[in-house]
Amino acid sequence: MFDKKSPKGPWPTPPFDPRFPNQNQTRNCYQNFLDYHRCVKKMNRRGKSAEPCEYFFRVFHSLCPISWVERWTEQIHSGTFAGKI
Repeated sequence: MFDKKSPKGPWPTPPFDPRFPNQNQTRNCYQNFLDYHRCVKKMNRRGKSAEPCEYFFRVFHSLCPISWVERWTEQIHSGTFAGKI
């Protein structure tokens, strides 16, 4: 579930998000990481495909350093992640 590769297809850069107008995209990265995992959790509870969550996955994979994603994923698995999913 968390160790997926980025979906195939063209994805040059994420579109502009008015919630994050500044050059520093750290919050945008983190928020999309949270949104992806919340979306997957909700879809799994409903027994539906997590395909609509792919947007968030692509955005955070475009914006976030791989080391951050790996660390956050490890924290989720160990139960020590600070964010609310």
